[in-house]
Amino acid sequence: MTLKTLPGESYPLGATVENDGKNGVNFCIFSKQATFIELLLFEEPNDPQPSHVIPLDPKLNRTHYYWHIFIEGLEAGQVYAYRVHGPYDLSQGHRCNPEKVLLDPYAKAIVGSSIYNRDAATHPGDNCAQALRSVVVDTETYDWEGDWDEAPRLRIPYSESVIYEMHVGGFTRHPSSGVSAEKRGTFAGLIEKIPYLKSLGITTVELLPVHYFDVKDVRPGLSNYWGYSTIGFFAPHRPYSSDQSPIGPVNEFRDMVKALHKEGIEVILDVVFNHTAESDEHGPTLNFRGIDNSTYYILEDDHSQYKNYTGCGNTFRGNHPIVGRLILECLHYWVTEMHVDGFRFDLASILSRDSYGTPLEELRGTTPDILWIIESDPILAGTKLIAEAWDAAGLYDVGRFVELADWFAEWNGPFRDDVRCFVKGDSGMVPRLASRILGSPDIYHRQDVDINRSINFVTCHDGFTLNDLVSYDEKHNEGNGEDNRDGENHNNSWNCGVEGETDDPAINAMRLQQIKNFFTILFLSQGTPMMLMGDEIRRTQRGNNNVYCQDNELSWFNWDNVEKEYDLWCFVRRLVHFTQGLELFNQEERLEVAYNSPNHPHISWHGVQLGEPDWSDYSRALAFSLRHPQKNEYLHVMLNAFWEPLEFELPWLEEGESWYRVLDTSLPLNETFCELDVAVEISTQNYTANGRSCVVLMAKPNS
Repeated sequence: MTLKTLPGESYPLGATVENDGKNGVNFCIFSKQATFIELLLFEEPNDPQPSHVIPLDPKLNRTHYYWHIFIEGLEAGQVYAYRVHGPYDLSQGHRCNPEKVLLDPYAKAIVGSSIYNRDAATHPGDNCAQALRSVVVDTETYDWEGDWDEAPRLRIPYSESVIYEMHVGGFTRHPSSGVSAEKRGTFAGLIEKIPYLKSLGITTVELLPVHYFDVKDVRPGLSNYWGYSTIGFFAPHRPYSSDQSPIGPVNEFRDMVKALHKEGIEVILDVVFNHTAESDEHGPTLNFRGIDNSTYYILEDDHSQYKNYTGCGNTFRGNHPIVGRLILECLHYWVTEMHVDGFRFDLASILSRDSYGTPLEELRGTTPDILWIIESDPILAGTKLIAEAWDAAGLYDVGRFVELADWFAEWNGPFRDDVRCFVKGDSGMVPRLASRILGSPDIYHRQDVDINRSINFVTCHDGFTLNDLVSYDEKHNEGNGEDNRDGENHNNSWNCGVEGETDDPAINAMRLQQIKNFFTILFLSQGTPMMLMGDEIRRTQRGNNNVYCQDNELSWFNWDNVEKEYDLWCFVRRLVHFTQGLELFNQEERLEVAYNSPNHPHISWHGVQLGEPDWSDYSRALAFSLRHPQKNEYLHVMLNAFWEPLEFELPWLEEGESWYRVLDTSLPLNETFCELDVAVEISTQNYTANGRSCVVLMAKPNS
């Protein structure tokens, strides 16, 4: 078949379906170094060779560094790829290699996972028969059924948000999920579990990477599970789709977003704009390396190797204008066409490095770096932007994103560390804990920003699960094939007396109590709470704190545990709904200390004696009162990380009011949390908090 072609246009990048009279597809790709480019068209996704090879004439099909062509009659679903001819000169950082079939960096869908061979993309020789391919997608044909139209965008404030960090595949892949085999581990499978998330009180799901990633970017015999190995930033990960048609993953992802939105749940994507699956100089040539290596990556001074600020072999050159535009247009696409509500930026501090790797003096200064461009972008206004404010090469910017920017929130790493240390009974932690409870004013100094831009968490995908945090003193990552060298060594964990699983009832009871303590402090602190998938049912990874390569039952959500740990699940659910139902925990300004503003929402610090908090190194207990006079909300909280009971004085109440025990983590699970209407009245002016326990009392009129 003879194809009719036109020169094409230099914008937009990628493959664009046109139905405005000249039906067809416009292809456009950027390459400064290319001397000649071939567009390959395939009849079927897995065909070993293309049906058409279309040369792009440098005089006819090139505008500046943009290569383009329009082909009449092509439609959505067309499979395509590129070969890029140009210099292979390591001294200049050029790695063009026409033996390698390349993906379009702007591909909206990717096929070929069943034939893909990473080694073939790495070693000399033609890899066409074993290469991934891009797919033409028409984004205008999907029926959103009124999402973001008749049904407006959710835009849930941070102050009302409960974030659930989750893995799309791991959430329903376990056979116990009850999801049909073809939908397990997919976007469609997640849809079936939305009632679970809704019942738990989740307002926002934060999905581990769903951009198309290289599952083979690990040691032989293992599989990349987390997904921090991106190949295609615009394309949903095909293995997460039950619909395997060429554009199936795009529509199934949209189906999931639409279904979550209907239940009032936002979708945040974990995005990895700091490195790609092409790894170091020994890695495969998949797209960026072969298209324009020196544009897309930060190179060493000799240009032959990559600067590695990520620990993953290369560093994406986010502050280069071309790469920065790709990042921005990618974010635009996922918001406008896929309706996502926000992004969590993995190793975000890397985006504060200039295009040569030098840290910018300010995250937002006179230089229009990509972070400032993202924050000030009108299309992204109203989305949640969350930074992991560090990188793997020494930058640690926790506090700076919030201090110097107007919209970014941050993962609060010190919250995780300090709460862990306090709960396990370390000395000297009471002052630090108080700061974390108050929204970390020692980190976030500005008074004019929403305190909920501190994303508080105790666990996340990277590290121990909550169950393992109280069950293991040491990591056990032998299954990763790195002789237990990988993963964090300093976990601030405590196994409660025995390493790993045990039949000892006293140890198991203490572990459960500590889990409840962690949840209690997380949800009683100012800031936005984030919990890890499965912590509410004691999901275990058997001591592995780095399951990036464990796509198996070690990492998956075991739905049998929902019944087995039902009482804990109920405790977490009640705690979430309790705190989210109080105005005290929906504040956007930091609670004031009582003696400064007794007529506004405020906090008062205590120790075992009223008004006398013990900030000394040997103290392991803290009490505080939270009061919202206008809403008639008054809580008194006692945190005892000491291993013996402590008797706390209680604040005096107005005549006709009493304290009622809402929560005591030392009690059996079915008694730990009581709704206020059936809570136990405290008739004395003292309360004994058992060792390693948290207690919450609430004032109300006597019944």
